[in-house]
Amino acid sequence: MLVALVSIVLTLGTRRRLGTQIALSVAGALAYAGTVLAIVWRVVFSPGASPVTYQLGGWPAPFGITLVADALSAFMLSMVAVVGLAALVFSVSYMTPDEQRVFYHPLFHCLLLGVSGAFLTGDLFNLFVWFEVMLLSSYVFVAFYGRKKHTRAALWYVVLNLVGSVVMLVAIGGLYSITGTLNMADMARRLADPAAFGIRVEAVVGLSALLFAVFALKAGLVPFQFWVPAAYRAAPLPVTALLAGVTKKVGLYAIVRLYFTVFGATRLSVSIPGVGGDSLLAFYGVVLFCLATASVLVGGLGALAADELEGVFAYSSISQIGFIVVPLAIGAASARPAIQHLAILAALVYALNHALAKSTLFMAAGTVRSAIGTSRLRNLGGIASHSPALAGVFFVAALSLVGIPPLTGFFGKLLVFDVALRAESAFGLALLLGGTGLTIAYTTRVWNRAFWGEASPAVAASSPARVQLVVVVALAACIVAVGVGFDPVYRFADAAATAATDRGAYIDAVGLTGGAGA
Repeated sequence: MLVALVSIVLTLGTRRRLGTQIALSVAGALAYAGTVLAIVWRVVFSPGASPVTYQLGGWPAPFGITLVADALSAFMLSMVAVVGLAALVFSVSYMTPDEQRVFYHPLFHCLLLGVSGAFLTGDLFNLFVWFEVMLLSSYVFVAFYGRKKHTRAALWYVVLNLVGSVVMLVAIGGLYSITGTLNMADMARRLADPAAFGIRVEAVVGLSALLFAVFALKAGLVPFQFWVPAAYRAAPLPVTALLAGVTKKVGLYAIVRLYFTVFGATRLSVSIPGVGGDSLLAFYGVVLFCLATASVLVGGLGALAADELEGVFAYSSISQIGFIVVPLAIGAASARPAIQHLAILAALVYALNHALAKSTLFMAAGTVRSAIGTSRLRNLGGIASHSPALAGVFFVAALSLVGIPPLTGFFGKLLVFDVALRAESAFGLALLLGGTGLTIAYTTRVWNRAFWGEASPAVAASSPARVQLVVVVALAACIVAVGVGFDPVYRFADAAATAATDRGAYIDAVGLTGGAGA
C-alpha cells in the first residue's frame, strides 16, 4: 500500500516530464509486485508461514484499524501484481503521450492502492473506504475519453456505485449498532455466540443481505451486471483489463471473507430443499446459485450476440464470474466443511484463470484496435495468417476459458466440476456443462470471424506494436506456465481456502486481546 501511495505522489510530481513519469510508474509497479512476492513468501511458503497483522497508529484491535495479510489476501494480491504490471507496461505503448500526461499514471496507482486496501483491511468500515478509493479512480477512467458514449457509461457507473455505497454504509452502520464492533475478527467472534453479546440474528440477516447486494454489484453478477458492458467499452483497454481481471474480484473476495469467515458462524434455522446446515451461510447458498445461474446464461448469450471484441469479452466476463460463484454457492449450501473448503479452493483457482485469461483477451483486443483501428468483427478476418503470434495469444486465452489441459483454466474447471460431483449437485453440473458450451460457441465465433480465413484489407495493412505484442505473449505464456507447474499454485489456493474457513486462526491472528497481532 505504501509503494502504491508513493508511486501516486512521484508520478504526480513528475507530471511535466512524461519520460520520467513513465519510468517512475513502471518502477512503482515492479516494486509493488516485489512487495507482494515478499508477502506471499512470508504468509504462505516460508518455513514459519503465518498471517501478518498491523495495527495502525499502535491502537490495539478491535478499537483501532487492523490490516491483515493472510493466505487469502495474499492470493488476491498476487493477481493484482501480475495483471497490474502487465497492464501498466501495455499502457505505455497503447496510450498516446497526451493521454498519459498528468493524470493517467497517478490514477492507475490509485486504483492499485484501493484494491490492495480492500484485500488487506480487517475492518468493515475501512472496506467501504478502500472500495471508494478504488471507485474514485475507476470513475475517471470510464469517462476518460470524454465523448458522448463514455460520458453516458460513466454516468451509469457513477450513479449505480454511489447508490451501492450508500446502501453499504447503511448496512455497516446497522451491523455496528447490532454487534458493537467493526473489526471483522471481533464480529466473527461475537456472531459465533450472539446470545452472550445480545445480538439479534434476524437483524444481522437483513443487514448482511444489503451488503451482499453491494458486493454482487461490484462483482457484476446478474441482475446487477448492466453497467459492465458499457463501462468496459468506455475505459481505456489496459484499464479494462485491470477492471475485469482484478477489481471485479474485490466483490468476490468480500463475499468469501465476510460470508464464509465472519457471518458463517451465525446460527440460523434454514429449511430449504437441497440446503444443509443451520447457518446464515446456508441461506446465501440459494441466493448465490440463482445469481450464478443467471450470470452464466446472460453473459454467455450476450457474448454470442456482441459485434466487437470488447463487447464479447465484457459479456464473457459476466458469464465467467458466474462460473466462479457456482462452487461458492454449492459450498455455502453444504453443511460439510470439506465441501466448503474445496468450493473456495475451486473458486480461487478459477478466479486466477479468469484474471489471467480475461486480461490477456482485453489487451489482445487493444493490440488489434491499436494496429487495425477497429475491433468490430465484421471488419476483421485473417489475423492468424497476418500475425500468428497475436492469434496464438487469443487461442491460448480462449482455450483456457474453455478449460483445455494443460492450461490454467483446465484445473479451474476440473475443481469446479469436482465440487459439484462431490456435493451431488445435478443442477450445478448441468449449469457448468451448459455454460461451457456457451463459452465454446462464442470463442469459436470470434476465432472464425476475426482470426481465421483471408486477411481483410484493414488487417493486411496493419502491424501490431511490438511492446503490446510482447506483453500479451508474456501473459499467454503465464497461462501455460501456471497450468504446467500447477502444484505450487494449488498449494497456494489450498492455503487461501484454509484461511477463509479457519475462523479461529483469523481471530487469533488479529489479536483481539489488545496485543500487536501475530
